[in-house]
Amino acid sequence: MLTALVDYDSGNLHSAEKAFHRMAAETGHGTIVVTSEPDVVARADRIVLPGDGAYPSCRAALHRYKGLAEAIEEAVTIKSRPFLGICIGMQMLATRGLEFEETEGFGWVPGEVVKITPDDPAMKVPHMGWNDLVIDTPHPVLEGIATGDHAYFVHSYHFKVAERADLLAHVDYGGPITAIVGRGNVVGTQFHPEKSQATGLRLIANFLGWKP
Repeated sequence: MLTALVDYDSGNLHSAEKAFHRMAAETGHGTIVVTSEPDVVARADRIVLPGDGAYPSCRAALHRYKGLAEAIEEAVTIKSRPFLGICIGMQMLATRGLEFEETEGFGWVPGEVVKITPDDPAMKVPHMGWNDLVIDTPHPVLEGIATGDHAYFVHSYHFKVAERADLLAHVDYGGPITAIVGRGNVVGTQFHPEKSQATGLRLIANFLGWKP
């Protein structure tokens, strides 16, 4: 069982790699490999796409690796491999992102990525630090995770899903902010599970054992 953690120069993968290796060892769910090779992604049993920074630059960086975006697309849409997007990797699941310019996403979870606008103007953007999850839709990847468990966020834009059923969890930050999305064999977390202590490690372990 091979899980590919996609490296496309869009974020520090060190802590994510450590967290995934730890949970794969604890749960007996195979091998973790950090890769930017399309052929490795194509044969992987699961794919994790992280991402830090701005939506357009992450999307452009992914396309700079010849065949990488196509390998991810084929693995997810044709081979139905389980996929986890983290932070901007989650936002790329959307139809489009509106950070700086309109940027096309994978379109696997309908919706768009827009700037956070808290109801209270005193609340700062980016939304940064710990916040309590509110579970909206039960899902195998959320097993053992409950409303009130907290996760670590750093972001200025958020994913507005078009269909309520795709919203697995949100947090409140001057209004609802999408925390987890899911549809079919795809899930995404706006927060960083590798920085979210027990909640994040539980989610990683659940993903590694998930059979959609």
